[in-house]
Amino acid sequence: MIKHLTNDLIDREQWDACINRAVNGYVYAYSWYLDIVCPGWEALVEDDYSAVFPLPSALKYGIAYCIQPYFTQQLGLFSVAPLSSGVVESFIQAIPAKFKYIDLNFNTLNNIKDERRLVIPMADYELDLIAEYEKIAAAFSSNLSRNLKKAAKCCLTLVKNVKPDDVVHLFRNNRGQRLSHLGNKQYFLLTRLIYACIYKGIGEVWGTYDEHNQLCAGVVWLRSNNRIIFLFSGLSQQGRQCGAMPFLIDSMIRQHAGTPVILDFEGSNDEDLARFYAGFGSKRVTYHRIIMNRLSVFGQIGLRFVRSLRKLR
Repeated sequence: MIKHLTNDLIDREQWDACINRAVNGYVYAYSWYLDIVCPGWEALVEDDYSAVFPLPSALKYGIAYCIQPYFTQQLGLFSVAPLSSGVVESFIQAIPAKFKYIDLNFNTLNNIKDERRLVIPMADYELDLIAEYEKIAAAFSSNLSRNLKKAAKCCLTLVKNVKPDDVVHLFRNNRGQRLSHLGNKQYFLLTRLIYACIYKGIGEVWGTYDEHNQLCAGVVWLRSNNRIIFLFSGLSQQGRQCGAMPFLIDSMIRQHAGTPVILDFEGSNDEDLARFYAGFGSKRVTYHRIIMNRLSVFGQIGLRFVRSLRKLR
C-alpha cells in the first residue's frame, strides 16, 4: 500500500537504505540531500520502504505545490525491485490532491506512458567507464582530441581539492552572468550542498590552473550508487581557449577507466552542450519532466503564476 508521509514521519534510515539498494538509486534522493535542497519535503512510501517517491513540496500564497529543486536533476520513483510503467503510474495517482501544481523530473528508469498530462522528454548523457582508457579514448570525437592536445601544450595543472567557493565564483563571473534565474540564494544553497557532499565523503572539487596559477576551470563531482555525477562546473575564457574543461573530464575518465562506474554528465537539451558531452563517447539517455496543473479554479488566470513557480524554489 502506498502511504503519504509528511516530513516529520519519514524514517530516514529506512529511506536511505532503500535509495542505497534501489535498482535506480541516485544521490539526489537521499534524505540528507533533500533536506538541503528542499527542507520540509514530503514523500510517498510503499509498505516497508521497498519503493519511495520524494515530494519536494512548498507553499506559496497559500498554494501547495511540488517543484523540482535546484541542483537535483532526477527524482521520481525509486525501488528495490524492477519497475514497470504501471507501478510508476500508481505513485503518480497517489500524489495528494492538496498539491495543486506538480512539475517534477522523473528518473531514467521511470517509464512514463500517459497522455493525460504534459510529459516532456529530457536529455542526459552517460559514459560507461568499464572499458580500459585506450578503448574509451578511441571513441573521442576529433574536436575533443584536438582540445586535449591543445590542453597538453598549455601547461595546465590539476588540483583535486579546490575550494567550492572558488568554483562557484568562477561560474558566477563567467557563464553565470547570462543566467538570470540564479541569484545569491541559489549560489548559497549550492555552496552549502557541495560542502555537505564533501563532508559525506561523496563530493570532490577538481580544478585546473594555468601557467600563471589562475583557476581557469573547476568541476564538482559526486560519487554515489556506482555513478560519478558532473554536478557543477565553472570555466573562464582563458580556460575555454586552452581546453581546460576537456582536460578535467579526461583526467576523471583516466582515473576511473576499467571500473564498473557510470560517468553521468547530467546531460542537456542545449545542442552545444549535448555535442560536447557526446564527444566523449557518451550515450544519450532520456528522463521525463511531468507537469500536472490542478489549478482549475484559477484556470488561465493562474497560468502565468504557475509557470513561474520553478523560480520560487
